[in-house]
Amino acid sequence: MSAAQTPRRVVTGAQGGKSVFLSDGPVPNCHHYTGWPGFMTSVVWTTAATPSVPPAEREEPAPPARSVLPGPGETRLMIVRFPPDSMFADPRFDPATLGAEQALHLNDLADQFETDDPGMHRTDSVDYGVVLDNEIWLELDDGETRHLKQGDLIIQGGARHAWRNRSNAVTTMCFVLIGAVRIGG
Repeated sequence: MSAAQTPRRVVTGAQGGKSVFLSDGPVPNCHHYTGWPGFMTSVVWTTAATPSVPPAEREEPAPPARSVLPGPGETRLMIVRFPPDSMFADPRFDPATLGAEQALHLNDLADQFETDDPGMHRTDSVDYGVVLDNEIWLELDDGETRHLKQGDLIIQGGARHAWRNRSNAVTTMCFVLIGAVRIGG
């Protein structure tokens, strides 16, 4: 998948007791950022705290500007492409444009990003992450990192963290965010 492509989403369900394809096409909630070339975020699907199956034909569950952070028990499925950190030194990198784009397309998640430590954030969710291609580094608030490669999995349990792409290529990850209730630290 090239860096400019929008992920394809195929949704199945049932009608009249038979399995059917409800939709097949590009994810409607996908943004390719101009302020940080190569960065892409897409909320692919969302569920309520108690989802039902088969999915009902309803309004789009992941429209643009939908809340990214799930409430307790809710879920969000996301695809994120991280360009190399070297892109921050590229003249096309525009922090003001990126900030405006994130405020619109990542809304409540963008509110969690720290201004004094770019990329560092913490959410009230349990996040399952899968490195789909390339590699990335997960950094925690004490500076400790783990190098993750294609196929590696991460369970992010509400810790303060940041994603760092020290490679020379775009890294694609898939995340499932499950809304949680924070207790203690």
